[in-house]
This record gives sequence, structure tokens and C-alpha cells, in this order.
Amino acid sequence: MKILIVEDDEQTASYIAKGLTEAGFNVDRATNGRDGLFHAIDGGYDCIVMDRMLPQMDGMAAVAAMRAAGVATPVLILSAMGSPDDRVAGLTQGADDYLTKPFVFAELLARVRLLTRRQQAGGPAVETKLVCDDLEMDLLARRVRRGTRVIDLQPREFRLLEYLLRHAGQVVTRTMLLEGVWDYHFDPGSNVTDVHISRLRRKIDEGEERRLLHTVRGSGYKLGADA
Repeated sequence: MKILIVEDDEQTASYIAKGLTEAGFNVDRATNGRDGLFHAIDGGYDCIVMDRMLPQMDGMAAVAAMRAAGVATPVLILSAMGSPDDRVAGLTQGADDYLTKPFVFAELLARVRLLTRRQQAGGPAVETKLVCDDLEMDLLARRVRRGTRVIDLQPREFRLLEYLLRHAGQVVTRTMLLEGVWDYHFDPGSNVTDVHISRLRRKIDEGEERRLLHTVRGSGYKLGADA
């Protein structure tokens, strides 16, 4: 999947690009609305993430020009302007979705995936237990078992395992873990995820015939009986 990011703030653009690349997307970037429009017309993208307030041409004008040129690529608008009227105006002028700043990357990723699939996803069911193979987490009792063995987890380890269980069978990137578990909306430049994953792996996999927590080289981690 090919994604275009049109964002003039270098830190925000780099953060989004890093997360989307980790999630398996090919990412191009533009720093102003005019260049974004040229890329959109010529690039054959599966989705465009576009800031609303851009130099040379604002995001909404770029979207309108895209639609006038017959470009039907789904567009997710990012904006600090988050009133109902602002969102309605954005959607009315041709955007497919509208996300306000500051945003959580995991939500942006979910919206991008939804737009590229072109289908509506339902909400998750309420669960009290999360299961992967013979690993079970009781959310009410705050208890984890691997088979008959009770696993003692620290609060952060519990939260990390819960996140992995809710995404069992999927590759979870470091960016997703930083936001979903640590509430970091930036890369702290440390190996905090690797250290906690290593501790968690020892607790759930040590002495077991089947390993459940796998490292996916260059991408992140995956919880499941199969690597």
C-alpha cells in the first residue's frame, strides 16, 4: 500500500511516516499543499494523510483540486480545527475522514487501514477474558495463566500483555506499543519496549514447549503460536 503524507511540520510528518512504514506501508511525503496536489495527481496512492493548514495551498483547497481533477484517492484530513462545523466542512469539501490534532497514532493507523479497505469496521465486543493458545488473561481478576501456571506480572507488563493479546496474530509495531502501553506520542529514543518485551517473554515462554511471543525482524512483535 502506498501512502502520501502532506504535512509541513517536520516532527509530525516524520512520526507519522515512521509509524506507517513500520506498519508495512510505502510512504512518500510533501511539505506544502501545492506539492501534495502534484503528488496526488501523479502518484497512484492508496490513501493520503493531509494537514489542513499548509503553506502555498491549504489542505482543503488541495482536496477540492484533486476531486476536480478526478482523483478519487481516499483522504484523511489532520487538523487542530476540531469543531463539528470544521469537521463537517472538511468532509463536505471532499475529504473521506477527519482526525483532530493532537491524535493517537494507533487511531490514525486504524483510519488509514479502514480507508484503504473501503469498508466499514464494527466495534470490538466487550471482553472479560483474552486468550491466545493456552495463555489466558482474566481482565476482571487481573490474573494471567499459561496452562495451569499462574504468571505474576507487574502493572506495566500486564498492560503490555493485554495490548498484545488484543492484537494476537497481528504484527504490533514499536510505535503502536509506545502509544498504546506507555502513552508516548513521540519516540523517546530508548529501548524501553525491547526491555519490557524481553521480561514478558521470559515470564510467559520460559520452560514452555511452544513460544508465543515472537520478534518480527524490522517490524515489531507478534503474539501467537506461529512465528
